[in-house]
Amino acid sequence: MSEIIGFCNQKGGVGKTTSAINLAASLAIAEKSVLLIDLDPQSNTTTGMGISKNSVISNSYMLITGGAPPDPQATQLESLSLIPSTSDLVGAEIELVSESRRELKLQQALKAYANRYDFILIDAPPALGLLTLNVLAAADGVIIPVQCEYYALEGLSDLLRTTDLVRSSLNPRLKITGILLTMFDSRNNLAHDVEEEIRRHFREQVFQTVIPRSVRLSEAPSHGKPVVLYDAKCRGATSYLELAQELLERLAGKGGDQWSEKRLAEA
Repeated sequence: MSEIIGFCNQKGGVGKTTSAINLAASLAIAEKSVLLIDLDPQSNTTTGMGISKNSVISNSYMLITGGAPPDPQATQLESLSLIPSTSDLVGAEIELVSESRRELKLQQALKAYANRYDFILIDAPPALGLLTLNVLAAADGVIIPVQCEYYALEGLSDLLRTTDLVRSSLNPRLKITGILLTMFDSRNNLAHDVEEEIRRHFREQVFQTVIPRSVRLSEAPSHGKPVVLYDAKCRGATSYLELAQELLERLAGKGGDQWSEKRLAEA
């Protein structure tokens, strides 16, 4: 069975899409078969993988609204496939409102892919709406990218509360796969303070790997490539390769500590 992991944070600009793309690519380089799903109407994962959203026919709108399972598109990495997004997803949440069991549409749809991939990674939109709820209901775990800046913990409370609710009512297997520190600037004292605070409060749930601020990492999406294909030797690329290795090691000892909003309240 596939390991299904959602990338969620309702706070935008935290490196969620960058992390989804580059972790997917790094796992593919580690010879894992990966399906990357763009479930964000902004389609940044799609364009970041070098696919024009205007040329997309088979897409994640079909996946979430119960159409025929879309055929994943090939990418520049042999073992990485993509289900792209288009602006049609903007209307998906409105259409889902009147549907029965609307929170489980994605969970049902992913059964068509469960035995074909080692990993299914899903880039959720930066909001706690029906699309993100579907991701949480379908996933085995969630990776939460957190920017190393002043408002790093802002919004975590709502996301953890939602995760607890989903675990108790829709998806008891849901866990926090890890908190990922992103956009880390080693020259900035505040970044070190934020890292220390998050590690103190959430301990082993925080990945040891930290994603640095990187010009090459920022440039890669404009070339339609994961950073490992754009500049494999840059620090951003090596960090995501290290993250992939850490994730594989973490999942090898699966189970772990399922924690909740209570941890944040104790902070």
